[in-house]
Amino acid sequence: MTAISTSPAKRRLRRPPLRVQLTVLYAGLFVLLLAAVLAISGLLVRQGSTNVSGATSHNALFGHHFDVGPAVVAMIAGVIALGVAWWIAGRFLRPLRAMNAAAREISATDLHRRLCLDGPDDELSELGHTLDALFGRLEASFEAQRHFVANASHELRTPLAGIQTLLEVALADPNPNADTLRSVCQEALALSQHQQRLIQALLTLATSERGVEQWEPLDLAQIAETVLAQHTHKAERRGIHIDATLVPARSTGDPRLVELLLANLVDNALRHNTTAGHMEVSTISTQERSTITVSNTGPTIPSDEVERLFRPFQQRGRERIRHADGHGLGLGLAIVQAIAQAHGAEITARPRPEGGLDIDVSFPPSQATDASKP
Repeated sequence: MTAISTSPAKRRLRRPPLRVQLTVLYAGLFVLLLAAVLAISGLLVRQGSTNVSGATSHNALFGHHFDVGPAVVAMIAGVIALGVAWWIAGRFLRPLRAMNAAAREISATDLHRRLCLDGPDDELSELGHTLDALFGRLEASFEAQRHFVANASHELRTPLAGIQTLLEVALADPNPNADTLRSVCQEALALSQHQQRLIQALLTLATSERGVEQWEPLDLAQIAETVLAQHTHKAERRGIHIDATLVPARSTGDPRLVELLLANLVDNALRHNTTAGHMEVSTISTQERSTITVSNTGPTIPSDEVERLFRPFQQRGRERIRHADGHGLGLGLAIVQAIAQAHGAEITARPRPEGGLDIDVSFPPSQATDASKP
């Protein structure tokens, strides 16, 4: 005989709807309170009636008449309490039902929408703000994935095609010599290294767009000192003079991402500078913002093209913005933009009349560390 076993999930009773639970709770409390009041009233009436001189039959008749009355009153009050409790519970749960329906529709169809609850600042409003922040993070994550796939598929196609062409040409040569094969291998290696740098930059961009996961106190001046020390040799090799004016400028965020932001700003300022040019890095702090500014000499940039420089793989005119050494990927300022947005920072870029660019990144002032900050 085979024993039939029921899993705990199947044996578990289904909980009644929350409206039913609240109705039973409200009505039950009211009925219990009413019963207690009637019982105490009856007890007081009986005690009072025993002190009054009169016939015993009168007391019995009075007690019998009083016992029926409270029961009828309790029944009527119980029915009324159930109706009122059902209405109160429905009215109380109406915003939750609306939030649930809206959240379900947003998650299924359109992550751009938000709940945007109006009303008093209570627990429901706080829940709505939390859900809006969650939808924002989900939207940013999905957008980062879409951008990553689109950019990777577009930019990796060229080096892969180049490697394929090199190998096909080498294989088609009936009498290849060592120098020819070495040249092919060197060109294929260069294209492979370019792919590695591109993939790393795309991963960095996707991570930056995903948002900040750990918030810590940081000082822009200290991070700038570290970044400048790492780029000193490159600046000296090109004869670029760096003038740094760094004062404490505290904020809150991910120090690793902020260091990456500054490294890309400094690298961009050096890469697109002129030989024996100049670069300035400064920090300043006010009650409202903590700001770092990176300025550099360089080619003249039209004001209507500045915004485009912060987009991934952007081109100026018909030429890709790429340095002569071939290492420019067109992702440096896009990474800066993504990290700044994740930290709630504002970017202001101004072309210099004599050539070059002034870039300000203004962060919110330092706050108490909050690992759950959206």
